[in-house]
Amino acid sequence: MDRIERVDILQVDLTPQVVRSDAIQSFVAQETPIVRITCADGAQGVGYSYTIGTGGSSVVALLRDHLAPRLIGRDAAQIERLWKELFFHTHATAVGAITSLALAAIDTALWDLKCRRANQPLWQCAGGAQPRVPVYTTEGGWLHHSRAQLVDEAQAARAAGFRGAKIKVGRPTIAEDIDRLGAVREAVGGAFEIMVDANQAFTVSEARRRALAFAPFGLAWLEEPLPAEDVSGHVELAAMAPMPIAVGESLYHPSHFRDYLERRACSIVQVDCARIGGITPWLKVAHLAEAFNLAVCPHFLMELHVSLTAAVPNGAWVEYIPQLDAITTSRMAIDDGYAIAPSSPGLGIDWNFAAIDDAAVARATIVS
Repeated sequence: MDRIERVDILQVDLTPQVVRSDAIQSFVAQETPIVRITCADGAQGVGYSYTIGTGGSSVVALLRDHLAPRLIGRDAAQIERLWKELFFHTHATAVGAITSLALAAIDTALWDLKCRRANQPLWQCAGGAQPRVPVYTTEGGWLHHSRAQLVDEAQAARAAGFRGAKIKVGRPTIAEDIDRLGAVREAVGGAFEIMVDANQAFTVSEARRRALAFAPFGLAWLEEPLPAEDVSGHVELAAMAPMPIAVGESLYHPSHFRDYLERRACSIVQVDCARIGGITPWLKVAHLAEAFNLAVCPHFLMELHVSLTAAVPNGAWVEYIPQLDAITTSRMAIDDGYAIAPSSPGLGIDWNFAAIDDAAVARATIVS
């Protein structure tokens, strides 16, 4: 039995390398809860989660006061059992972001431990479908950037070998979005993929207008055009939009994805490992999408999602947006426009715990 005897919880707040803004918010800080699980034989697994500016302390409190104590003395190998028990233990706060983010920090640590014990990288341990996945960049294309800057960034991304780039949409007028997208498409040509992201900013009628207006630009997808809770609106939009509709970063349980897929409300699944509650439910969603013949193009978390998209046959894109450089010594490898799945055992993330300890704004330890 892999008996858990210690759980360390830390929070690190990270400043993005560039200013990030979209149609509804500015991303000025990444609160990063980190969980380190230690078993009786000394084996360890490290997992993490994130928020974009609010809620990190709430995640840490849920971990410290309610979830981590229930891990002590338990068998770390029983990942499915632990996930289900912890989910029902927090049933009064589930399904929701704070609970899912806390579950993810634990679940990714348990998977890291499992893979290290098996001496396998995550992408093989979780399925081993493909050793590399196409990569696009979101480290640019922000809504506050000028038309000229968008063009420069897209051209630089193409020159750097990326196979696509994301552009934020949702400027005050439809003419502005059209002008900006038209300039980028003209600059990069037809072979370079352009993804656009509205960050839930539109009404159904405005999303219909903009989807039709964006049609000439050959978009890879239109992401989060509507509030995530508006499934019916997504059904209506997906039925008429000339490009794929992408959703998922704001869904927090596999059943939410089931509702979207059964109703054909999207055609790109952007399941986020932190927001869905960890690797265990992430894989369920990815295989559910496969059953509907849909691609998985996860949101954010590139250091983790490179392995998860490589684990499943329908993993189609990795989103390049660095988030852990300040507290890790590893970097995602990219070759010829493809993200390469890490070969080292575990999640493939080499944590710099000296830097984490220095930067920690919260910490707690639960022991047997």
